[in-house]
Formats: sequence, C-alpha cells, structure tokens
Amino acid sequence: MSDAAERIFQAVRNAQQKGAPLYVQLRKSIEDAVNAGIVGPGDALPSERDIAIRADVSRVTVRKAVQDLVRGGILVQRHGSGTFVAPRVNRVEQPLSRLTSFTEDMARRGMTVRSEWLDRGLYTPSPEEMMTLGLSPSERVARVARLRIADDTPLAIERASLSATILPDPEAIGDSLYAALEKTAHRPVRAIQRLSAKNLSEAEARLLGASPGSASLNIERISYLATGKVVEFTRSVYRGDAYDFVVELRLADTAEGKDQA
Repeated sequence: MSDAAERIFQAVRNAQQKGAPLYVQLRKSIEDAVNAGIVGPGDALPSERDIAIRADVSRVTVRKAVQDLVRGGILVQRHGSGTFVAPRVNRVEQPLSRLTSFTEDMARRGMTVRSEWLDRGLYTPSPEEMMTLGLSPSERVARVARLRIADDTPLAIERASLSATILPDPEAIGDSLYAALEKTAHRPVRAIQRLSAKNLSEAEARLLGASPGSASLNIERISYLATGKVVEFTRSVYRGDAYDFVVELRLADTAEGKDQA
C-alpha cells in the first residue's frame, strides 16, 4: 500500500494550513481515500509511528484520528495484527411494522442466510425469564442463541428464550425458529420491541467482525400468541453499520385529532 499511503499522507501535509485540527485533517484524508477506493477493504494501514512520520504529525494526533475512524466503522483494529480498512457492509433496511423472522427478511432480499449456533438447550429459568414467560421455578426454559449471517456478513447476535413446553427440543430447529414454531401452531402474531443504542463489547465485536466500542442496535422483543400468551423473549444485538430500522408514521385521523385538541 506504499503508493496509496503516500497519497493519503501527502494530502495531510499539504492541508495543514487550512485551520482544522490536524487529527480531523488526517481522519478526513484516510476516509476520503477509503471512499475513493485508493485503499480497499482488508488493506492494512501502516503503524502509528509510520503514519506520524509520513504525515508529519504527532502519534497522539494519529491515535485520535484512527480511533474516530474505528468508532465510525471505517477502520477495524485487530489485537496483535494492526489497523485495517473495514469490510464494506451493505446496509439492510428493516421495517418495524411487520413481525417477520431474520431468515424471511433476508430471503426476501435475495440474500443467502445461515446461522452459527452459540447455544441451544434446556435450562432452569432465570428470574427475568420466569417473570416474562410466566414460568414457575420448577419449569424449564429453552434457550437458542445464534450468530445471524447474510451473504457471509455477520449482522446480528440473537438470543431467544421460550417455554420448554412450546419448544421441548431446541436441537430440532433448522434455519428458522419461526418456521419451527409454525409447525406446532406456536408462531407469534404480534410483538412489542424496545430499541436502544449501545456500543459493542469485545465479545460481541469479535462475533460480528466489528471493532469493540463501535455502534450497535439492541432490541428486546416480547412476542405473543393470538391468545395473548407470551411465547418468546428475545434479545438481539445488530451491527450499527449494517442495519437501519424503518418506521412508517401516519397522520392521526381527523376525529382523533379533535379528541386530542
């Protein structure tokens, strides 16, 4: 990457009289080079010391610029290996008005879906699972945890809990949990979801191929059968650089508007 690197750092040296903080100039030069394809996904950046010498800035300036780019998902740092241009991730838009499975969502987009199992089995329920699923301490809970992958890009970590009476054999699940529940007439018909923004832990980042501390969308979902019984309690972590959740809002009707006026 020597020629490309020199183009990046020459731009920084030439721009130092423009008034912006040096770390901002360096960050923009690297980001522009990535966006222009001068450096591509998976390319390694020179060491912090090398960048400082080539760009004629301090190592503190380099560190600040690189950390900003890592937080923004432009670069990734791998312990013991160095700093690399992050893989390009096609963003996925997911409407929040429909209750569908990850497998169905991705298949509708023509994407190849697979999962890596992190856990599946029967356990003694936690106090939170007992309260949410309406279980007694003597009952068992089925837990299924998966890394959800589309077109070879890890997109989400999904951990679901269900009553063992509904899912007595977690090992029998195929590609889709909802498809398995549909076979036993236990597919949910509605759900309540809570979204929050957080930063990825080291363990989560390792699974998702992202940088620790980068943005994530966390979703807690409680799903219900037509009878009103809770069937599923799921917590998911989505890559913030890969997922957009979309909500359609409609103007309240006239009658409702008058009632509230």
